Formats: sequence, C-alpha cells, structure tokens
Amino acid sequence: MPLPEIPPYVFSNAVRMFWTTREKQAKSQARRGATDQGARAAVTGGKQMDGFCGTIRKCLVDSGVPPATIYVKGQRELPGFFRPTKDWDMVIVNRGMLIASLELKSQVGPSFGNNFNNRTEEALGNAVDIWTAYREGAFLTSPQPWVGYLLLLEECERAMAPVTVSEPHFSVFPEFKGASYAKRYELLCRKLVRERQYSAACFMLSARTRARRADNYREPAEDLSAKIFLEGLLSHASPVR
Repeated sequence: MPLPEIPPYVFSNAVRMFWTTREKQAKSQARRGATDQGARAAVTGGKQMDGFCGTIRKCLVDSGVPPATIYVKGQRELPGFFRPTKDWDMVIVNRGMLIASLELKSQVGPSFGNNFNNRTEEALGNAVDIWTAYREGAFLTSPQPWVGYLLLLEECERAMAPVTVSEPHFSVFPEFKGASYAKRYELLCRKLVRERQYSAACFMLSARTRARRADNYREPAEDLSAKIFLEGLLSHASPVR
C-alpha cells in the first residue's frame, strides 16, 4: 500500500477553519463582555488548530495507521524529564510504543516581538524535554519517535517588515540582521530541524484577507513545506509495507 499523495494546499480547509474559529471566538467574548482585549480575545479561546489535527489524522488513517492509535482529543500527555508531563497536540502510540508527537502552533499580530521569543523558548524547551525523557527510558522500549513542529504565521505588513536588532556587546548572527519576523520564524523552524531538535517542521504564511480562498496560505521555504512534513510523518508512522 503506497503512501497517499499529498495534494497542493492540503491544509487549505484547516487554514480557513483557523480564521473562522478566531473570528467566532472574538465575537463570542465581545458579547460576553470578556476581559480579553484585541487579538488575545481570539487566542485564549483555543481550538484554532483543530482543522490541522483533523487533516493530519486523515492523512495518517489513509496511509494505514489505526485510528485508535492517534490521540487528538485526549490522552495526549507524555512524560517529560524536566517536568512530569507535557500535553502535545497530537500523539501516536501503538502497542505501548510512542510513534510520534506533534506540536501545532500559530502566531497572529500585532504583537510579534515578545511572542516570537516565547515561541522560540517553548519549541526548544519541549524538544529538549522529550528527547531527554526518551534517552532516560520514559517511553520504555519505543524506538526513536518522530517529533514534528508546525507553525502558521499571519502574513501582514508588520510580520513581513525588517526588524532591527540590538547589539550592545556582541554581533548577532548575520542571518538575523534586518530579518522580518516571518524570516525569523523560518530560520527558527529550519534550525530546529538541522539541529535535530525536531524530525521535521512545517512553516506557513496566511493573510486573513485570503481566508476563504483555496490558496489561502503559502509556504516560503520548500524544505519546510507541508508535503515534506507530512511525507516524513507518514513514512515513519505507517505500517511496514
């Protein structure tokens, strides 16, 4: 049974659901008089990435992965080394073995600066935690799992504009000089993979004005495409062929 073909814009429906969910959550909180303000009103509602979970799960099932081994609605906690557990966005466990764990994230403006630093620290911390736990035998006899990181970033003027860096004592690495937040996120995803913190990463840009279009996102880097990301996951998780 060959792996299913990954179609162009495989995450199109997921992106549309992302923007629709955010809009509904913001309106709902406004009606309730919630204290959250601005973009954070949509963020704190959660569930924006459910469409991505659904798309990935369908690809897995189509490739032969038993549905009962894919956890997206519950039982996603895995042991950590620096903390008791981490609640991943998707976990695949089959016959007592950890097959894969996925982290699905998004970032929408206008506050990109602090959030970029938080996302960076979070991604690195999660990777170090799970790999150290794996080394120390937390997952029993599991072979090396596949660990994935997916990030959807709002494509807007502020995200695409060059950002200055402060260098009071030492120079930053040259690739960061004048890099936009979008470029910083691209570099982050690529370095996470090259430093083997994650098995694969997927990075997408989406403008909310294109939410209802079929081509409602774009992939600025081929090595961080949905196709490569999903093919890597399916190859690892699918039954032996």
